[in-house]
Amino acid sequence: MSSNSPIRLALFGAGRIGQVHAHNIAASPETELVVIADPFIEGAQKLADATSAEAVSSPEEVFSRDDIDGVVIGSPTSTHVDLITRAVEKGLAVLCEKPIDLDIETVRACHNAIGDRSSQVMLGFNRRFDPSFAAVQRRVVEGEIGTLEQVVIISRDPAPAPRDYIAGSGGIFRDMTIHDLDMARFFVPDIVEVTASGSNVFSEEIASFNDYDSAVVTLRGSKGELVNIVNSRHCAFGYDQRLEAFGEGGMLTASNVGPTTVKKFSRTGTELGDPHMPFFLERYAQAYLAELETFANGIRNKEPFSPNFEDGVIALELANAAVESAASGRAISVAPIAAKA
Repeated sequence: MSSNSPIRLALFGAGRIGQVHAHNIAASPETELVVIADPFIEGAQKLADATSAEAVSSPEEVFSRDDIDGVVIGSPTSTHVDLITRAVEKGLAVLCEKPIDLDIETVRACHNAIGDRSSQVMLGFNRRFDPSFAAVQRRVVEGEIGTLEQVVIISRDPAPAPRDYIAGSGGIFRDMTIHDLDMARFFVPDIVEVTASGSNVFSEEIASFNDYDSAVVTLRGSKGELVNIVNSRHCAFGYDQRLEAFGEGGMLTASNVGPTTVKKFSRTGTELGDPHMPFFLERYAQAYLAELETFANGIRNKEPFSPNFEDGVIALELANAAVESAASGRAISVAPIAAKA
């Protein structure tokens, strides 16, 4: 790989998130999409035709190649550990969607098996790369609002996911809240306590899976900082994504994003604007692009990845603590999680 040549990537998974990655890789001058692997070869071929890549049906056909620098894993969660392990053993960099696995023991076993090679793995917590959230975090770190005291994260989906997705999701805390748990750690890295409450207020279908349609999580940092996360599987006004950081010297906020900033004022209403972005694919389009750029630059410059494998371990640990707290009604203390990983 020369300093000017594009980073050559393979993609696992031609589904919804795979399509996002495929088109971003193909469109970037920094990367080249070489091959797409999916057992449903028809979908892989259709996506390959649209992105000038090759389509294959098995991981073996990817790992037998010598013309790729890294892999992007957008396949089902159950495949992640195997693909991560095989990729790092071949010396490839990895960008893997969350979670690494739904079972924490499986994740720890993977971490132990790959050892120091876990540094080759970047986790797909793309919200760290959202321009607004990243700007707030940077300004907090720069001390603009003094000592950070509280963070509020609001994340509500426009509508529940399909039944089959909910059934295999691992529950709201491991599937949905896990993004917000990582965002919490973006601001407060050392979490020592988790208190969570879940409720079923509108979806009998979600309740039938022993899962919640609504949740609130409070995290306590090692310096006493408090993070409050509010989640819902539905929202009448669109994809609700907001963040607030409060400190001794002031407050920074990131509001919802719409197609434009135009507002209408009339006798029937004031500040009437466009609807919020309909879902995560639109809301975080820029974040996915920035995430890919960071991954490519990390490969090219041999820089450490962030968020990394350890961040994936900790996010799942926190999600598990939230599950336990919601079930027991108790606050769950979490020791230095990173040291256990």
